[in-house]
Amino acid sequence: MQTFEITPPDRSLEAELRAKINNKTKPLGALGSLEHLALQVGLVQNTLSPMLNRPVVMVFAGDHGIVETGVSPYPQAVTRQMVLNFLAGGAGVNVFARQHGMLVRVIDAGVNHVFEAHPDLVDAKIAMGTCNFAEEPAMTESRCKESIEKGAALALKEIVAGSNILAFGEMGIGNTSSAAALMAVLCDLPAKSCVGRGTGLDEAGVLHKAVVIERAIQLHAGLRTPLQALAAFGGFEIAMMVGAMLGAAQNKAVLLIDGFIATAALLVASRIQPAILHYCVFAHCSDEAGHDLLLKQLNAEPLLQLNMRLGEGTGAVMAYPLVQAAVNFLNDMASFESAGVSGKAAR
Repeated sequence: MQTFEITPPDRSLEAELRAKINNKTKPLGALGSLEHLALQVGLVQNTLSPMLNRPVVMVFAGDHGIVETGVSPYPQAVTRQMVLNFLAGGAGVNVFARQHGMLVRVIDAGVNHVFEAHPDLVDAKIAMGTCNFAEEPAMTESRCKESIEKGAALALKEIVAGSNILAFGEMGIGNTSSAAALMAVLCDLPAKSCVGRGTGLDEAGVLHKAVVIERAIQLHAGLRTPLQALAAFGGFEIAMMVGAMLGAAQNKAVLLIDGFIATAALLVASRIQPAILHYCVFAHCSDEAGHDLLLKQLNAEPLLQLNMRLGEGTGAVMAYPLVQAAVNFLNDMASFESAGVSGKAAR
């Protein structure tokens, strides 16, 4: 697998960026989180006048063998059906992306279906879904590495085409189980703290899901590296998203992180290259149990709390206008001098 070289952003412009932010026609700190965003994007792009170009939401899709254990109330076929919905432009992520002028890239990382060619579909299929990780590793380490490398190549392709901000989403029945298992193992937490309703489990279903995951963790005890954990419990869409995130950060793009599954992918990526977190904007805290705790594990401050848990990258797309607003005020808002407005009086 390729070695990713991710370094923290150059901070040589930090004092000038802070001065520019503070000299806008507003009280100090009055724009709150937007000021932190403006500083972050300016540092990532190493400029006093950052720009957001060709925003893309990458939606990775894959099927999961763990659905055989009854961890989801929906059948595996829904993954295929939702991919077709994405391609028809009818899903939530399509609606919100159109509203905000974002491109939607649908990536078949491992759906249990052979799709016809479509201009908006990227065929990156590794296999027809993962194995049941309650019985064996979800994938081999070789396929895990292949997924990561494909994801990095796909992110690079978008960046070469002109994108400098990428949002990450997913689709895959059973993938909240993968995300919960990865979180439990990598954060050394009990499975019950990481498991939620997913696509709509009742209380008995949530309890069953936690038991399945806890037993699977015991089955795969002794994992030593993030890559081994990802191979044991991940989905092809999660592994490919890990690679795309690493590749995007390596190429100095801004990463818009969606909900629980996308954040679990980032957890893996951050254990491979911790500096990736400097490039991440956390879109929202989803309503999926476990996400709030996972964000805390990453010391992340989400922008939104809308009680969403749809996935698909919808939360990331909803947060994009806030990143736009941060960049726009930094570039276009008048300074005290240019507006002829008196600043705070000296004491």
